[in-house]
Amino acid sequence: MEHQGRTAIVTGGSKGIGAAAVEVFVREGANAIILDVDEEKGHEVAEKAGKQAIFIKCDVSKEKEVEAAIAQGVDKFGQINYLVSNAGVQRYSKVTETSEEEWDLVMDVNLKSAFLCAKHAIPYMEKLGKGVVVNVSSVQAMISQGNVGPYVTSKTAMVGLTRSIAVDYAPNIRCVAVCPGTVDTPMVRWGFEQSPDPEVPYQECVDMHLTKRIAQPIEVGEFIAYLCSDKAAFMTGQAYRIDGGLGVMIPGSKR
Repeated sequence: MEHQGRTAIVTGGSKGIGAAAVEVFVREGANAIILDVDEEKGHEVAEKAGKQAIFIKCDVSKEKEVEAAIAQGVDKFGQINYLVSNAGVQRYSKVTETSEEEWDLVMDVNLKSAFLCAKHAIPYMEKLGKGVVVNVSSVQAMISQGNVGPYVTSKTAMVGLTRSIAVDYAPNIRCVAVCPGTVDTPMVRWGFEQSPDPEVPYQECVDMHLTKRIAQPIEVGEFIAYLCSDKAAFMTGQAYRIDGGLGVMIPGSKR
């Protein structure tokens, strides 16, 4: 029960990595505040977790909604120990093909939301004298596929935000970024379905990883919970890849 009696906010907590993180936190004794716009899935995750979790519908790109949702969560559980900024969207386009609306959507959901949630969660952590912020970035903050200009930009900027929070709120509040490779989430499956044959990009992703598979959300959820734990108390300001070796090997280098 590593997180007994503690409380975690998880954005994008209705599915994928977010839902997995909620599962692990609850299993290890924590309360979970699930923020998402998907009411049906959000309530399902909260009901599965039982009395240790609540779902609050929240567009995390809107400051007033974030402020109100976090206050509501504190009213329920009394404190905030962890913030997991996981909400994200993907759009496929080059910079010259990206509309202003698409750019703003990706930046708002992926990046602005992490800023807003940190802005309103950190003061509660300061009252406790400790806390952990985890920003869910991507391996694409370090290496990039084609046609994902807005996404890559947002995820790279999250690493800078992570570093800034770690510096500004040390030593009592830690901030780290998690950079997954390909994870079997609804968002990734949606990406595969944009192809005429979804099996082709799926197999390409499998082959790119040294593990010859893509990750399951629970694997990333476990890692997030570990980074929040006291076992990771000396870890801050860094971006940690959990990527199955994606991008480590130069193609054709094996002999």
